[in-house]
Amino acid sequence: MTNGLIDIITLGCSKNLVDSEKLIRQLEAEGYSVRHDPEDPNGEYVVINTCGFISDAQEESIQMILECAELKKRGVIGKLFVMGCLSQLYSKELLQEIPDVDKYLGKFNWDLILTEIKGKWHSELVNERRITTPSHYAYLKIAEGCNRRCAFCAIPLMTGSYKSREIKDIVDEAHKLVSAGVKEIQLIAQDITYYGRDISGKSRISELVERISDIDGIEWIRLHYAYPDKFPYELLKVIRERNNVCNYLDIALQHINDNILKRMHRNISSSQTKELLKRIREEVPGIHLRTTLMVGFPGETDDDFSELVDFVEQFTFERMGAFAYSEVERTLSARKYLDDVPMDVKESRLSKLMEIQQDISEQHNQKKINHYFKTIIDRKEGDFFIGRTEFDSPEVDSEVLIKSEKELSLGSFQNVFITGAEAFDLYGVVGIKKNF
Repeated sequence: MTNGLIDIITLGCSKNLVDSEKLIRQLEAEGYSVRHDPEDPNGEYVVINTCGFISDAQEESIQMILECAELKKRGVIGKLFVMGCLSQLYSKELLQEIPDVDKYLGKFNWDLILTEIKGKWHSELVNERRITTPSHYAYLKIAEGCNRRCAFCAIPLMTGSYKSREIKDIVDEAHKLVSAGVKEIQLIAQDITYYGRDISGKSRISELVERISDIDGIEWIRLHYAYPDKFPYELLKVIRERNNVCNYLDIALQHINDNILKRMHRNISSSQTKELLKRIREEVPGIHLRTTLMVGFPGETDDDFSELVDFVEQFTFERMGAFAYSEVERTLSARKYLDDVPMDVKESRLSKLMEIQQDISEQHNQKKINHYFKTIIDRKEGDFFIGRTEFDSPEVDSEVLIKSEKELSLGSFQNVFITGAEAFDLYGVVGIKKNF
């Protein structure tokens, strides 16, 4: 155990990561040395920021808590704190099952960790954080909570109703990020398209994106995660006309069959979904759409799944992820529906859907061969510099493996000529044209 050292372990989504980064800044203001996601936790304090979205995420969080509880018993670490979504929803149950944790905190009261270590909360640092991503990009959270109430999702139970941050606070934070060297901002919320409705009754996401776009030094703004119901079409004009807003939109659709959409409480029909996608592609030529789909939701028949397959083959999403339904306690679907699709059927459907998408992704990537793309350099691995185009989000999308005789600065933008492509990777060389 290393005194004066705090280890923070973040599980789950980028929204959790932002919370961890803000906590790190507070702890460092109190004079502590803080490590993020260390390979071998051995701090005087260890904080686990948990995820509770689906059962796999819950199991990963529980396993991490158990591992750190064992380290605490052996004296490898000191005090152990657990925060985040899983702790918000199941703190009583976790305390009974894993009592070795010193304190379970929720999604929003993790400032009490400062009290636990006999420190103080610095209100003047509320919009500051220590970036744990590469210094040239960062996630910017614009809201908490969700009002959508999808049947399968426990997020509203954990985070409560939607609460937009004030535009001024978000813009101020964006300025601070740019001052720290950030060039690419990933705008995030459980539902960015709902932004502002809780304040003014209408979406203000377009206004917010424009305000952030006006900030000197921001090269790229990327949007995660849109919701299809009541989509604010004025946002498409902003994406199309603002050069530093990426032609990229992450919009989770979950399914296309009307019966399944209704059972999921998605508040949108199959025909409305298709019309939305058609309009997005018409108004923003060249946009790359990322979506997430679910297989095996209660009541999904072979015909329902076949309709989903036809939809994926027809709309050929540039980026797509999928997962199998898993029942989460206290959600509407857990209370209302029997989880009646066998696991082997779920896995078979998931495998088929992703095989189809792999071919689609490769076809999209092949079209990029012999073209130049503005590319941000994230890191170097072996003989390759690794970068991304405006169509690729960190961690989840394609990367560009670049050969260059000259050293490329991390965080720089390069004009890359694509020479080869696979389903989830591009290959390129630094072009002879002038750099961006």
